[in-house]
Amino acid sequence: MLANFYQNNIIEKPKLIFVILLICLVGFGYYSKNFKLDASSETLLIEGDPDLKYLNEITKRYGAREFLVLTYTPKEDMISSSSIKNLKNLKDKIVSLDWVHSVITLLDIPLLSSTDKPLVERLQKFQTLTSNDINKKRGFEEIVNSPVFRNFIVSEDGKTSGIIVYLKSKDPNKKFTNKYELEKYKDKLKKKNHENILEIREVIKDFNKESKIHLGGIPMIADDMMSYIKNDIVVFGFGVLLFIIATLWFVFRKLIWIIVPISSCFFSVIIMMGLLGLLGWKVTVISSNFIALMLILTMAMNIHMSTRFLQLTKEFPKIKKSKIILMTTGKMFWPIIYTVLTTICAFLSLIFSEIKPIIDFGWMMTLGLITSFIITFTLLPTLLNFVKSDNVYLSKEQNSKITSFFGNTSINNKNVIFGTTAIIIILSVAGISRLEVENSFINYFKKNTEIYKGMKLIDEKLGGTTPLEIIIKFPKAEKNEDEDDWGDEDENDEKYWFTKDKVDKINMVHNYLDSLEPIGKVLSFSSIIDVATQLNNNKPLGTLEMGVLYSKIPDSIKKEIVDPYISIKDSEARVSLRIKDSQEGLRRNDLINKINYDLKNKLGLKKDEFKLGGVLILFNNLLQSLFKSQILTLGFVMLGIFIMFLVLFRNIKLSLIGVVPNFIAAFFILGIIGLVGIPLDMMTITIAAITIGIAVDNSIHYIYRFKEEFLKIKNYKKTLKLCHSTVGIAILNTSITIVFGFSILVLSNFIPTIYFGIFTGIAMLLAMISVLTLLPALLLTFKPFK
Repeated sequence: MLANFYQNNIIEKPKLIFVILLICLVGFGYYSKNFKLDASSETLLIEGDPDLKYLNEITKRYGAREFLVLTYTPKEDMISSSSIKNLKNLKDKIVSLDWVHSVITLLDIPLLSSTDKPLVERLQKFQTLTSNDINKKRGFEEIVNSPVFRNFIVSEDGKTSGIIVYLKSKDPNKKFTNKYELEKYKDKLKKKNHENILEIREVIKDFNKESKIHLGGIPMIADDMMSYIKNDIVVFGFGVLLFIIATLWFVFRKLIWIIVPISSCFFSVIIMMGLLGLLGWKVTVISSNFIALMLILTMAMNIHMSTRFLQLTKEFPKIKKSKIILMTTGKMFWPIIYTVLTTICAFLSLIFSEIKPIIDFGWMMTLGLITSFIITFTLLPTLLNFVKSDNVYLSKEQNSKITSFFGNTSINNKNVIFGTTAIIIILSVAGISRLEVENSFINYFKKNTEIYKGMKLIDEKLGGTTPLEIIIKFPKAEKNEDEDDWGDEDENDEKYWFTKDKVDKINMVHNYLDSLEPIGKVLSFSSIIDVATQLNNNKPLGTLEMGVLYSKIPDSIKKEIVDPYISIKDSEARVSLRIKDSQEGLRRNDLINKINYDLKNKLGLKKDEFKLGGVLILFNNLLQSLFKSQILTLGFVMLGIFIMFLVLFRNIKLSLIGVVPNFIAAFFILGIIGLVGIPLDMMTITIAAITIGIAVDNSIHYIYRFKEEFLKIKNYKKTLKLCHSTVGIAILNTSITIVFGFSILVLSNFIPTIYFGIFTGIAMLLAMISVLTLLPALLLTFKPFK
């Protein structure tokens, strides 16, 4: 019934089908204008992560504004007249930008050791490096040696300083009636951010002659990532397309066999982009290669269909072309639909990751594969119907020495194949046991990019990049040794909060964290106390002095250097630190576990007296979640594919034979990653599942054809040779297309994408060799057909 419907409506009415497809192309093409990109930090977080909620609480409680960071390294001394003048001019130029709230530079740091006036007076009327009567050398030494500003505003060697550019706040009370308005507002902010980054880069250009300046900060990273995604989509799309055209010419040497498959690719991609625009799904760093993947997978379907059509036209020269098209689609329907289902099974495994962009990528590719399948079985037969019969034939028979070699190896060297397989399994186990998800954000970018240069300099000279927060909690109504001194005063009075017990505890945690090698700059109320102690002739301040000093400090200074580290209202103290992200051998998960363990067991804090938060925790949660969810879902992919083989072939022995070569290829690539020592990340973690899903297509095509031919020939070796000269050539051609298609990803600026391209390409090559050697060797050995 389905075959009759297909024949009567698809094969017999090519003009109508082509018009319908053109209408779909134009309709979805219109909605492709809504096709959008997203590179915000939210795309790299676990949905519903409680640590994200806690970080938002910390940010709200201790105050935080969005900012950019500039690293400023003058050619002359930092405090030379020309350097100070240049820095002042740079600051003035940046402050004049309408989107900038304020700018903090070396020239704005209060100098408190410059006079012998009383401490409170020095705090209220502080001087800076730009003050007329200041000794600049002495003032600069004070900043370089400051417990607060050393390795934060200025590097320890005094050659590089940081410029903090605070951005104007977005309207926090802005309300949105629906999701569309919210998305429109976000898009507007992204566009504005892009314009801002371009504007500040133009400002920096004018000052680069006198100094070396690098731009950093989350707004800049988000904007550059957006540019990378756009660039990757264009480069991957056109790169894969050009390579596919070259491959098709090499394989078929006829224009029609380039036009037909490329048309399928074009229709599939444009319709899919329109669907994404309609559904409001945004492309992220993780899914930026979806167009390249769609082109590759659509091409694979088309090569199998085209190769089968040509083989049937040669086998039955007197049969009408429309009948040959119907025979082709009839013979290829089940193997291709099962290859699509197995690949969908692999991509759907990504929905278990808990990370929205990876989940969206899984659904995106599922929808894309369904689109490609429909286009392949409608457009390809339609276009072939329009072409004269004389133009579809190949000028000469295409033989392959490679497939012949693999076929002979399978027949004559089974022991070598099985021995090699055993070695591969052992190496895979060894490599997989060494896999780790340890990674650093800085290493996601090439060394020649602005992101890498800026982050590296901040990491090495200005106290590290990835933030971590430790919140120390104190009892809200505690009895303490100073209570008798205060009599009946209200304990909630701010100046009575500074007890010896609290200050000692903050000092203890601060000093412990400062002693850890991977940790860069540590800032807390302890840093402020150190400054005050220095100003008090190195005499420690008592609790009474601290309380009085706190009440006398001007609000402007209090807001900048005290309030970010203590919350008297919540009876908490915040220790803010940054990790040296580029440090060799850094193990984030181990570091987090060590800090948690030591705070309890070495420093004696109770479990409810402290809590870790911050970007480092979120990033580590992401990596641990990836490892756990993706490695576990490999089982889901394997089971799903095995069940599909059982349904397709109704033979347990044959199903096992079919899945083994692909599983071995996928595990071997994971083993190689482990042996080479490359840490898994958000993209490489998906390689095994995707490899199995795509590579198993070859097994299905080979076994399906083997079974079909064996029923006629009744001889295993003859069937094997025939399959290697027919479907084997299609497998070789599609695999080469896929391998080199993935290799285009090495042109990305994003390192995980490069690794994804390289290792998936290698995995597909291994899978092809495995299907053309190990699979036939297993068929000859176990003889699953009666």
